[in-house]
Amino acid sequence: MKYRLVAVVSAGSFAFGVVATTAPAQASEVGEVSSTVAAAQLKLGMTGTPEDAKADLPTLTVKAKGSMDGYDRDLFPHWRDASTWGWPEEPNNSCNARNAALYRDGEDVTMSSSCTSLQGTWVDPYGAKKYDEASDIDIDHVVPLAAAYVTGAAAWDTEKRTQYANDPLVLVSSDDSLNQSKSDDDPSEWKPPNTDAYCLYATRWVLIKDKYGLWVTSTEKTALNSMLETC
Repeated sequence: MKYRLVAVVSAGSFAFGVVATTAPAQASEVGEVSSTVAAAQLKLGMTGTPEDAKADLPTLTVKAKGSMDGYDRDLFPHWRDASTWGWPEEPNNSCNARNAALYRDGEDVTMSSSCTSLQGTWVDPYGAKKYDEASDIDIDHVVPLAAAYVTGAAAWDTEKRTQYANDPLVLVSSDDSLNQSKSDDDPSEWKPPNTDAYCLYATRWVLIKDKYGLWVTSTEKTALNSMLETC
């Protein structure tokens, strides 16, 4: 089920409400783009290279996933003040991490003085399509919050979880439906439909795991090795 935000005017007052709708809104797709150009979006905010990832992957601890007991997305405070958690203050120091990612990953992006009402175009690295509505874009945690939780983040304190959930390395702008299909899966369970994105997707995944000391499962490591072979 989809939800949409509506404005309600009544007796001189103005409010927002959320209503459910069974028919998904029409995506504002404005065309396909080169699969390699789309994949290159994954370089934005990346702090290393495929060579770094190939060197880092063998050093990661391999063990089974931990328990999901106690997991809640709210354990990872997200969409917090962007500049506090590693994003540039420019062009707008009012941005939260979500809107900062939309600005970084978009083309010709404009925004209000409060870093809202973003307008521009966005290329999805996972499906190699372009969109002209920010509402069609999700901000994906490349290593999903739940996937981090079961590979080490269950033991973190709130500050480290907040850092993770708002880190420029962890966040990527993607097609909302593909982000939803990915859900909490690791690369042994879900890969981008755009096969040209395999190299940089796996690179980013490994760099995140290494930065935060998260472990990998044996099947996850096998999938990452295979994807890095495409680099």
